[in-house]
Amino acid sequence: MTTLNNGVSMPQLGFGVFQVPPAETVQAVTAALEAGYRSIDTASLYGNEREVGQALAASDLPRDEVFVTTKVWNSDQGYDSTLAAFDESMEKLGLDRLDLYLIHWPTPARDLYADTWKALERLLSDGRVRAIGVSNFQPAHLTRLIEEGGVVPAVNQVELHPNLQQAELREFHARHGIVTEAWSPLAQGAVLDDPVITSLAERYGKSPAQVVLRWHLDLGNVVIPKSVTPSRIKENIDIFDFSLTEDDIKAIAALDNGTRIGPDPDTFNR
Repeated sequence: MTTLNNGVSMPQLGFGVFQVPPAETVQAVTAALEAGYRSIDTASLYGNEREVGQALAASDLPRDEVFVTTKVWNSDQGYDSTLAAFDESMEKLGLDRLDLYLIHWPTPARDLYADTWKALERLLSDGRVRAIGVSNFQPAHLTRLIEEGGVVPAVNQVELHPNLQQAELREFHARHGIVTEAWSPLAQGAVLDDPVITSLAERYGKSPAQVVLRWHLDLGNVVIPKSVTPSRIKENIDIFDFSLTEDDIKAIAALDNGTRIGPDPDTFNR
């Protein structure tokens, strides 16, 4: 578990449903819960919040045992529209209280993320969400929220994998008590054939994906791999019986080449 800056506990390994079709979401989330995942990450943009809620409702797990995250999309940014978007997400999820609500992108050209953050602060103060954070924010965006807002973001969920390790951003997070959460933690498979990763996998008797996910945990990242394949879902959570050495982590550090899979947060304004 990871403790957020307001004392709330969040599982360090969760299950993401980005690009999981709605028709496959109930089955995938159910498989994840059965495999032991206790954190589910969705977003209004993904179009599968309702199916996530159906899987949660169908499980025998108490509500407080599953940490649920969703996000407000860019077109809903702004104070009033964010509050309305939150209500819509909660209706789809079938929840009375959310664990973590994130601003999906800063979209700086819109210049609405500060007002959107005020809406998240309101939801937090009203007790409708346990923690608030952001996604894809750069240090300049975070600094503005910290200076203008009353609450420091608990989490920043960003693209992060061996080819894009975000060292400066992670250091900024550490200074300000913000948890780093990694999306696309396996670079959509692009790092799994790298000789450094495959050699470590052979040494530890693990898959390349398990090595990369373990690397995230050893760095202190929260990580949310996604899959619709039950065997892969189980494999991705089976990473708590080994750790990487400092030399292993140094070897993976050398793979950082700044290559993004997703858009640049400074210029993405869709």
